[in-house]
Order: sequence, then C-alpha cells, then structure tokens
Amino acid sequence: MIINVGIDISKYKHDYCIISNNGEIIVENDSFENNKIGFQYFLNQLKSYNKSEIHIAFEATGHYSLNLELFLIDNGFNFMKVNPLIINKFLKARSLRRTKTDKADSITIANYLMSVPYEPNSDLLYNIFTLKSLCRSRELLIKERSKFAVLLTNELDKSFPELKSFFNNKFSNTLLYILEKYTCAKHIASMRDYETLRKTSHGKFSYVKFAKLKELAKNTVGYSDSNSELLISTYVSIYNDFNNKIDPIEKQISTIINKLNPRMLSIPGIGEMSAATILSEYGDIKNFSSPNKMLAFAGLDPSISQSGTLQSEGKMVKHGSGHLRYALMNVALLLLNNSPEFYDYYLKKRSEGKCHRVALSHVCKKLVRIIYTLEKNDVEFNSSLLK
Repeated sequence: MIINVGIDISKYKHDYCIISNNGEIIVENDSFENNKIGFQYFLNQLKSYNKSEIHIAFEATGHYSLNLELFLIDNGFNFMKVNPLIINKFLKARSLRRTKTDKADSITIANYLMSVPYEPNSDLLYNIFTLKSLCRSRELLIKERSKFAVLLTNELDKSFPELKSFFNNKFSNTLLYILEKYTCAKHIASMRDYETLRKTSHGKFSYVKFAKLKELAKNTVGYSDSNSELLISTYVSIYNDFNNKIDPIEKQISTIINKLNPRMLSIPGIGEMSAATILSEYGDIKNFSSPNKMLAFAGLDPSISQSGTLQSEGKMVKHGSGHLRYALMNVALLLLNNSPEFYDYYLKKRSEGKCHRVALSHVCKKLVRIIYTLEKNDVEFNSSLLK
C-alpha cells in the first residue's frame, strides 16, 4: 500500500498529513519542529511503513526545506518537490473556497501527490543546492561590484576621460594596479615601473603601450584634485575587495561543475559559470518530461488568451526563476558570436519582423530545447544536427 505524505514547509516547524492511496487519512493534523528532535519524531511516524511504499512531497520553498531534505536522504527516503503555483492551481480546481492554513496546505499537497506520477528527488541534490547558493551569491556580488564600477568610471570621466577607452573600457588587473598606485593623470604621466606592469598583465602590456599611456596622461583634458584622488582610491579598493570575494567563489563553482560535467558545456559559448547557473536553477534536467516544461520553469513560455474563436499569444509569463532567465538571455547573446547556427536562427526571427529582444528570446527557447536533448540523452553537442 502506497502512503502519501504531504508536508507544508515553514521556518520553525513543518505541518504534515499522511493519506493512503485509497483515500484513508492516517494522520490528518500533526507537525514537527525544524530541529533534530522534530526530525526524529517525524521519522518515528514513518517507521512502521516500508520505505519503498512511502511517497513524500512538499513545496519548493527555498532553503527552509534543505535540512529536512538531507535528513530524509541520509535515512534512505526520497521525496518530490512541487512548484507552489501548481499546488495553488490544484487547490482552486478542487474547490471555490480558499482555506489557507499550514495544516490545510499539507492535506492539499498529499492529495496532489496522489493524483500525479511520483517523481522523486535526484542524487544531485546536495551539489545542486551548493551550486545554487554559490551562483546566486556570485551574481549578487557582481551586481554590487558593478555599482562601484559605474562610480569609478564617472570619476575617471572627470579626471582622466581618455584612460578607460585606452584599456578597451575594461577594469583589467593592469588598470586597477595603475589606479590603485597612481590615482590621477599627473602621477601616471611620471610612472616608471614598467616591469611591474608587464608582469601584472602577464606580458600583454607592452612598452609601446606604457609610453603611449604616459603621453596620454600628460595631455589629458581631465581635471583632478585631492577629492577626486580620494574617491578613485576608495572605489578601486572596494572594487578589488569584491574581486577578492568573487574569485574563490568562482573557483569553487568551477570545481563542482567540472565534477558534474553537464553536456551543455559542449555548446560553444556556454562557459562554466553559465552552465553552473543554468544547472543549479533547473536541478536534475532528467526530471523534466519535456522541453516545454523546462521553458515554463524558466518563465519563457508565452501567455495564451483564448475566448470563443479568438486566441492570442502574449508576452513571456515570467513566473519562473529570474536568475535562470537572466543567465539564459546572457548565454543567448554569447551564442550569437560563437555559433553560426544560432546566429542564423536569430537572423531568421529578425527577418520575420521580430525585434531584437523577442528574437533573442527565441534563441533562448532553442537553447533550452537543445540542453534538454543533450542532458536527457547524455550526448555532446553536434552543430551539424541543427542544419
């Protein structure tokens, strides 16, 4: 006999109910604390049943369920995580009344579990959660670093406007070293440590560039004073602090993603950081039954409005992960430069009258379908199959 366990996750306690497959309510209203004693209490409620007959489900509600998930895995149980929107729609389909309590939600989850095929968690759980935490932290730090990059650029536009374009508008290690040590055009014009700059740039900063930069600094139209130098020094210091925080996170992400070795890494234009973000947000892609479900998860599927004989497709629903959509759109841009097949597809959509953003979203959808095929079939990317 299959035992269906619905759990409503919250920060301090979890409510649960147990219903057999024939509809018999075994446990209707009970809860356990989000701690070791509570977990052991919950485990005792299940010990009289065969583990292979126990189906457990709860909503995907962020990190509050992680400790319970790891506890269940350590004790030989599997479980199924469900999108809260699906549970909400399931409840509305069953009743016009909306009773929103933790105990009622656990019953709804158990009933939903009885109505769908059981698709338990993946063995990738711990690595996926770790990747998600690392990738989201990296994204946050990069966004914060970008704020100070703007402030630093604005200050340089006043004190040495020619400098940023000389370095191709990038804050390279060489440029950051120069700004940290010299802070203004006057000091840059008299700098002498070429060998240090050459080593900092790994030989890319030639003596010709060194001489040109000094000449540029002598003839700058910018204006600098002690206040400007103070701000530049402050912004460079903060920018470097962010780099020092981001670098070890990226190294750890690289280690994990290379260990998992997802097949999407074989697509030209997808790097380790992008693959890690996509995989961490999707989880085990093999759990998706179709690429359309992956599109829906990312919020890339179009909204559809139908009434009588009228039907229209609107904008992307954007109900899914914003982190995932952001990563996919950025990867799509990179693919245009690295893959003729994706670029031709983009041009095809533009020729159909679609604007850049919409055409790019179609590239994203194509990418998701390809990722689904690669991961589901465990094969490498082959561009000839796209022609």
